[in-house]
Amino acid sequence: MRVPGFAYLYASLLVGRLSGQMVAIALILFVLARYHSPQLAGVTAFLAITPGLLLSPIAGALLDRYGRARLVMLDNLVAAATGLLVAGLSWRQALPPPLLLTIVFVSSLTFPLSNGGARSLFPILAPRHLWERANALDSSGHVIATLLGAPLAGVLVGFAGPEWAIATTGVGYVAAAALMARVHDPTPRDSGRPSLFVDAWHGLRYVARNASLRGLALTLSTYNLSWGVLNIAVPVLVLGRLHQGPATVGLLWGAMGAGGLVSALFFGRINSRGRERHLMVGAIVVSAAAMALLPLAASLPLVVAAIVVVGVANGPFDVALFTLRQRRTDPAWFGRAFAISMSVNWIGTPIGSALAGPVIAWSLDAALWAAAIVALVSAVFPVVAIPADVRDAETLAGRLDARRRR
Repeated sequence: MRVPGFAYLYASLLVGRLSGQMVAIALILFVLARYHSPQLAGVTAFLAITPGLLLSPIAGALLDRYGRARLVMLDNLVAAATGLLVAGLSWRQALPPPLLLTIVFVSSLTFPLSNGGARSLFPILAPRHLWERANALDSSGHVIATLLGAPLAGVLVGFAGPEWAIATTGVGYVAAAALMARVHDPTPRDSGRPSLFVDAWHGLRYVARNASLRGLALTLSTYNLSWGVLNIAVPVLVLGRLHQGPATVGLLWGAMGAGGLVSALFFGRINSRGRERHLMVGAIVVSAAAMALLPLAASLPLVVAAIVVVGVANGPFDVALFTLRQRRTDPAWFGRAFAISMSVNWIGTPIGSALAGPVIAWSLDAALWAAAIVALVSAVFPVVAIPADVRDAETLAGRLDARRRR
C-alpha cells in the first residue's frame, strides 16, 4: 500500500466492486420479486455482461491507447447512471421487461473498461516482487465486496425494496470514480499507433497466439459456467426451497466472501511461481466437491457450509490465475491482453446464467448438479491446455533468433 498511487487504485477498485456485487445480487432479486421469472433473471444476468465482453478487444485497444484510469472512471459513471435509471423507472412503474433489458444491455457496453483497466494497472504500479501480494489484495477486493456488498444488498432488498438497493450502488460508483481520479497511469501515450480497430485486431491475435492465455480462457470460460448457474440457482434454492428471505441470500454470499478473504491473503504470501497450475486444479476440485453438496441440502446450514468452502477455494485460485497471466503477458500488451483475456474467461458466467433459467424451471436439482459437474470438468484444462513453463520456449526462441542473425 506504500507504492505510490496503489492505495487509491485499490480503494477505487474495492468501492467499485462493492457496488458491482450489490447490483448483481439486487438485480436478480429485483427481477424475481417484480417479475417472478427465473427465465427473465437469467436473461438479465446474461445481458448485464455479455455485450460488453464482445466489445472487449475495442476496450483493450482504448485502454492501451488512452490510459486506463480515465476509462475506468467513465465506466463507473455509466454504471451509476443506468442503476439510478432502473430504480427510478421501477418506482414510477414504467419499466416493462424489454426496457429493463435494454438499459442493462447499454450498461454492459463499458464494463470491460473497468474490468480490464483496473486490473491491468496492478502489475504496472506494483513492482514484480510484490505481484503475489498485490494479487492477493486484488482477489481480496472481490471477496470483501462479496462479504459486504452481498449482505448489504440482501438487507436493503428485504427491508427497503430492490429499487433502493440498486439506487444505492450509484453512490458507490460515483465514489469509485472520484478515487480513480487520484491514480496516475504511468503508461506512455504512443502517438504512432495504428487505427483503433487494427489495434483491437492485434490484441485478439496476441491473445490467440499466447498458449498460456488460451489455456486460461479454456479453463475459466468452462469453470465460470458453473458460477453463472449458481448466481441464479442459489437464490432460487434459498428463497423457494428453504423459504428464506432476500437478506439470507445476501448473507450467504457474504459468508462465501469471508472464506475467500482469509484464503486469498494467506496464499498471497506464498511464492506461486511454477505452482500456479496445481493451485488452480486443487481449488477447482475442492470447489466442485462443495457445489455437489447443494442438491442434497435440505437445510440452510449445509448450504452455508458448501458456499463457504467454495469461497475458501476461490482465494488460491485467484492468486494463481492473476499471477500466471501477469507473468506470461508482455507488459506492452497489458491493456488489450487483460481486457480480452478477462472477457473470454468470464463469458461462461452469463451463458451459465442464461441457461440456468430454463433448466431451473424444469429441475432445480439438475441445475445444481450441472454446476458441480461442469466445474469438475474444468479442472482438467490447467494441466492439458496451459504450458507448464514458458521460459524454456522463450529461451529456445531467443536462440533461434540469434542463429538467424548469425
